Amino acid sequence: MNKTIITVVGKDTVGIIAKVCTYLAENKINIEDISQTIVNGYFNMMMVVDTNNCAKQFAGIAEDLEALGQEIGVVIKCQREEIFDSMHRI
Repeated sequence: MNKTIITVVGKDTVGIIAKVCTYLAENKINIEDISQTIVNGYFNMMMVVDTNNCAKQFAGIAEDLEALGQEIGVVIKCQREEIFDSMHRI
C-alpha cells in the first residue's frame, strides 16, 4: 500500500475539506484516516491516504495539492508515510 500523509493548515474558510476531498476522489486516492480541528479561526487537517489506485506519481500529487492550497488560501503538504514516520520517531 502506498500511504501518504497530507497536512492542510491555514485560515478557516468555507469549502476547504470539500475541495481537498474532491481532488482526492477525482484521482482515486482513498482517505484512510482524517483529523481536523479549528482553533481561533485557524484550520488544521491531517489525513492518511492510500494512493495505490492513483495514476499520478507522488510528485505530481504533491504539486497538484500545493497548487490547490495556494488557490484556496491554505498550505498543503504531502509526505510519504515512511519518511513521515522516520522524521517523527523518537
